[in-house]
Amino acid sequence: MNIKKPKTMKYLYITAIVLTAFACAPDKPKSTEEFPDQSSTKSAVEDVIADPTKGIGAIKSVVLKTPLELDRVGRGLSIYDMKCGACHKLTDQRLVGPGWKDVTKRRQPEWIMNMITNVDVMLEKDPEAQKLLELCLMRMPNQNMSIGDARDVLEFMRQNDGEK
Repeated sequence: MNIKKPKTMKYLYITAIVLTAFACAPDKPKSTEEFPDQSSTKSAVEDVIADPTKGIGAIKSVVLKTPLELDRVGRGLSIYDMKCGACHKLTDQRLVGPGWKDVTKRRQPEWIMNMITNVDVMLEKDPEAQKLLELCLMRMPNQNMSIGDARDVLEFMRQNDGEK
């Protein structure tokens, strides 16, 4: 007589392995920068900032350090490879979205981070984001990036633009 193990046992093993992997994953380093809580209400995220060069969103001020924060650059590269590289080249060439070369020289850091973290509102209400949409003819997808991840991507962009 052949006795088969129930399928639920297989799922229990897989679930245990996945939970163990997440429990053992290293935590992201704690940021010393002060950023607003992303759980704030939608109306706060949609507030128009007095300075239109900073975009629309929760990011009102970014302090950039020199030299570059290499740990942020590394995390930003990983995020670029995973979420951004399919649509954006690191040169000035447009792929699906615009190329990233010299973006930190053309845009304020707050605008870049607001575009990353609040893309839907930026595309609806920010004139510069709307110009990019007209140029590229494709909406940037909301990648659900945290403010910390956006800051890491910004630091990677700064390195890509030649800052040290």
